[in-house]
Amino acid sequence: MWRRATLDDADSIVAMCKALNEEDPGTHPVPEQYTRQTIAKLHHEPTRGTIALLDTDQGPQGYAFLIPFWSNELGGDVCVIDEIFVMPALRSHGHGRVLIEMVKQGSGVWPEKPVAVDLEVSPKNKRARALYEQLGFKSIRNALMRFEG
Repeated sequence: MWRRATLDDADSIVAMCKALNEEDPGTHPVPEQYTRQTIAKLHHEPTRGTIALLDTDQGPQGYAFLIPFWSNELGGDVCVIDEIFVMPALRSHGHGRVLIEMVKQGSGVWPEKPVAVDLEVSPKNKRARALYEQLGFKSIRNALMRFEG
């Protein structure tokens, strides 16, 4: 069952974020301090986003950072799934699909139906990409670019 995370979930989220970054490293290592800052920021300023937590009988088994932004082009809020992780033992059980459907419908962990849902997937993660394509995600024309200052 996906639910909104609380500050009591911080240690579990930090551990899972570490596992994600060991399994599928991004362009930069993610220090524990950054994850704790993200958790605190989203808790204290919920308009910046929320953290969804996959809570099972075994305790927390997954998380996702859900971050909104307003799109003039689309005329509404877009939900960015900034990170999504499910523990390996629970993959291919439909948990990611359930979360994404909840977000797409604006139910449970996301306050209202967004005009779009964005996410990134690493080229080597073919299983995740296949799931996202099954759920209707498509590559968009414009490339993501970044300036780091």
